[in-house]
Amino acid sequence: MIFAVDVGNTNITIGCLEGDEISYVFRISTNAARTADEYAIQVNNMLAFNGIERTKISGAVISCVVPPLTRVFREAVNLLFNVEAIVVGAGVKTGLNIMIDDPGQLAGDMVATAVGALAAYPLPILVVDMGTATKMFVLDRNGSFIGGAILPGVALSMYALATGTAQLPRVPIEAPTRSISSNTIDCIKSGVIFGAAAEIDGMTQRFEEELGEPVHVVATGGLASAVYQHCRRDVVHDPNLILRGLGMIYERNKRK
Repeated sequence: MIFAVDVGNTNITIGCLEGDEISYVFRISTNAARTADEYAIQVNNMLAFNGIERTKISGAVISCVVPPLTRVFREAVNLLFNVEAIVVGAGVKTGLNIMIDDPGQLAGDMVATAVGALAAYPLPILVVDMGTATKMFVLDRNGSFIGGAILPGVALSMYALATGTAQLPRVPIEAPTRSISSNTIDCIKSGVIFGAAAEIDGMTQRFEEELGEPVHVVATGGLASAVYQHCRRDVVHDPNLILRGLGMIYERNKRK
């Protein structure tokens, strides 16, 4: 069983993979102040809660967008399973052709998500990864990563409204019944949720115009479930895309 970890700015997504199957998925909050020992204890408790024996883990792979936590999670994985984790980054074989100005700028989570998408969907693909930020990127008809766009995420937009204004409250991340809403709370929900869906629709149209052909749209990330069904476009929801991509990267780099 392979232990796959995606360390994001807000949450850490963890999955246990057996071949092509994802056996377990759980999430914990990201805290850059925690030590390797603290994360090891937290993860061990989650594994025990799900009935997973640590001895079944034979390898590990990590993507991380919080630099201080890369070393911390490598240490935590070593403490838990006595294995050296593969960290997605320079020198790691991914099979992905990256055609942006500086390939070194591409974060490991986007690499892993692209690898997962490339194996699962027809080209060209537009991936919409909805986390703290909403990252939209394109794999062209040749399977090359050619770029995309980064937008404020849904939760970040909600937070900005609540903290940047005097009277607007924080509200649940859910859609109202109508886009033309008649009270403040539903107006915020409409603007953030339906607005995010409209962003996906509008940016998809722009990308297709530049590509000169239609794309298959795949939504992933922790907040995609609140938004994708409100798009006018056909959007596939694939919440575990990055974990499958991490598993593929592990297989391409595992130590014999």
